[in-house]
Amino acid sequence: MARCPVDFNWGFLQSLTGTVKLLSDKMELVFIEDKTFDNCDFTRGPFTKGEFENCTFNDCNFSNANFTEIKFVDCAFFGCNLSLVNLTKTAFRGIKFRDCKMLGIHFENCNQFGLAFSIDNCNLTHSSFFKTKLKKTVFRKSQLHEVDFVECDLTSCVFDHCDLTGAIFENTVIEQADFRTSFNYSFDPEINRIKKAKFSLPAVVGLLNKYDIEIDWAQ
Repeated sequence: MARCPVDFNWGFLQSLTGTVKLLSDKMELVFIEDKTFDNCDFTRGPFTKGEFENCTFNDCNFSNANFTEIKFVDCAFFGCNLSLVNLTKTAFRGIKFRDCKMLGIHFENCNQFGLAFSIDNCNLTHSSFFKTKLKKTVFRKSQLHEVDFVECDLTSCVFDHCDLTGAIFENTVIEQADFRTSFNYSFDPEINRIKKAKFSLPAVVGLLNKYDIEIDWAQ
């Protein structure tokens, strides 16, 4: 387990004996595997570039961090603040996000090759998945207020007990997606592909909002 110093720097990485390898002749490009980081504040300096494999980050602060061209493979983020992180060409492969604050993140900037993650009890308000392929992704018990799913591929995704207030769906592929336990979603079935998607009452009324009609459930 790695207890972080004030600055997450090269000297600290050298202390992780046997886990850090140079990926180039530049010290800042490294490979770290099988490490757990607790209560690290990554806002105090530049984030180390390279690849993190099978690492766990607990209660870490990444707010506004620069993840440009960094690879995360089979990693887990628990209770972390990832709001406004820069994901330019960032690779997320086999990632778990749980109990995280993830405001205003632009996932469309990620490296799309092998992009795969799960979201559990996270707040992604104002984040964006514009044109991102998210087939079979699971969103569980998460706040997805005003999230941008425009032109996104959500085929067979599961939205389990998620709040989708203000989420934007336009030219979105929602085929076979499961919304049965989620709520506050609203989108136009005429401009989205929804074949075999799953919904439940009364939340499914959100598909009719554009028609400005009144529905009486009384028998």
